[in-house]
Amino acid sequence: TMHWTEMKKDELERQYSPSRWSYRMSADDVIKAHVKALKEGTERARGLAQTLLNVPYGEGDGEMDVYIPSTNSLDVPLVIYLHGGYWQFLSKEESGFMAVPLVDKGVVVVAVGYDIAPKGNMDLMVSQVRTSVVSVIQQYSHISGLYLCGHSAGAHLAAMVLSTDWSQYNITPQIKGAFLVSGIYDLLPILSTYVNEPLKMTEEVAVRNSPSKLVPQLKLSSSSCHIVVAVAENDSPEFRKQSEEYYKTLEASGLNVTMEDVPNTDHFSIIEQLVDGEYHLTKLLLKMMGKS
Repeated sequence: TMHWTEMKKDELERQYSPSRWSYRMSADDVIKAHVKALKEGTERARGLAQTLLNVPYGEGDGEMDVYIPSTNSLDVPLVIYLHGGYWQFLSKEESGFMAVPLVDKGVVVVAVGYDIAPKGNMDLMVSQVRTSVVSVIQQYSHISGLYLCGHSAGAHLAAMVLSTDWSQYNITPQIKGAFLVSGIYDLLPILSTYVNEPLKMTEEVAVRNSPSKLVPQLKLSSSSCHIVVAVAENDSPEFRKQSEEYYKTLEASGLNVTMEDVPNTDHFSIIEQLVDGEYHLTKLLLKMMGKS
């Protein structure tokens, strides 16, 4: 397969347009259906769980929504969810859907909001999600384990959290597990595409925010984390390559990493289905947390 540097701009844009690779429906329809599914799942979660909405984190950095199970157990894991949307769409308001199966099992879910472009730039978003993780640990010190899950741009942000040099924070989070779902780990290929128009990343910004270039730091910060790199069967070849190459780099560094190639999914359904307790990735996440 052709290396991205050899692709013409229109082919590169096609590779980085996930909606054009779904076999379920047209590009426009798959995005509409995606937003609808996430919104409906989030509404269900808000009906099922006790919620703390719009909880501030950091010093005015952002807000998060907390979905709390009714449990007397002392073994309460917490999952932080970082939403996708190419760093320019979606919000925490559609991001509580995975709480539907998880709160039932005694798991806290935190959906983190961050300043998407054009309001926020890449450095800011990365800084915000890092701060949100620190804030969660400070506010919920009694949890039995901290886990991360991110989709698409959110998987990139989750990988950046794992690659944090925590020395400038007064706390080092012990992240037990991370689900990186259909992510982008090398930002260089998107610099010349439509994705970068609102982000306005320079090459320097893209390099310093590419998890693929920060694996030594990830190894220092998150060596005890079980990382699951998940990709959809019908993700574009370039998206699939992003996951495969990141997985191989992590594996070569001796990290505890698993690759999940999820059959019969596209870039959107792979995460939408986390609303379902019987879905492969939901079961895997519950098993990782000892809650299956």
